[in-house]
Order: sequence, then C-alpha cells, then structure tokens
Amino acid sequence: MYSLSVAVQIKPVEFLGSSLEDLRAFPQFARREAGFQIDRVQCGREASDWKPMTTVGPGVREIRVRDETGAYRVIYIARFEEAVYVLHCFQKKTQKTSVRDMELSRSRYSEMLEKRRRSRK
Repeated sequence: MYSLSVAVQIKPVEFLGSSLEDLRAFPQFARREAGFQIDRVQCGREASDWKPMTTVGPGVREIRVRDETGAYRVIYIARFEEAVYVLHCFQKKTQKTSVRDMELSRSRYSEMLEKRRRSRK
C-alpha cells in the first residue's frame, strides 16, 4: 500500500476592522458557509461562488453566500503569501453593492497595503 502525502500550506486569516464581528453577526447558515469558503481560500483553493472586486483593488474578491434570510458577502484578498486578509463582511440588501460598503472595503484595502509596506522596512 502506498501513501501519498501532499503538504498544503494553510495561510492564516487576518480580519481587518470590524470584519470578524460582522461575520459573527451573520445567521448561522451564512456564517458557517462563509467560514467554509474562507477555509477553502486559506488552503489555496477558490471559493465556490465568488467574483472579482477590482474596483476595491487588484486581486480583491467577493465570496457570495445566500440563505433564506438574504445575501451575504465577504470581501477578501489572498494574493499575498503571509495571509488571507478579510476586508469586509456584510449583508447585501440591494442588487448593487452600496457605496458605503465599497468605500469601507477600499479604505481597509489601503490600510492593509500601508501596514504591509511598513512591516517590510
């Protein structure tokens, strides 16, 4: 019998701002599904349902979760080796993502880039 061992590097997740508290406020199914999808991303795989969010920044993606209570979103970036950065978690209430949610995501993206830049000096 042969055993094939494949080392999978699991990236840590860094939640920015209130994103962790916001995720914890999701209903149980949406919270569990979002956590499962974040776990996939940590292991280097793609989330099951995602779309690029290039208006926030290059490499930023949005995980899309839906349950009977509505649509939920997790905006993150995983292109850096050191971590998966969760920028924002929220319930989507309209067809288009709100200006407030987009601005908050952009702001946290900029803060994350600045923090990375300072830590590399």
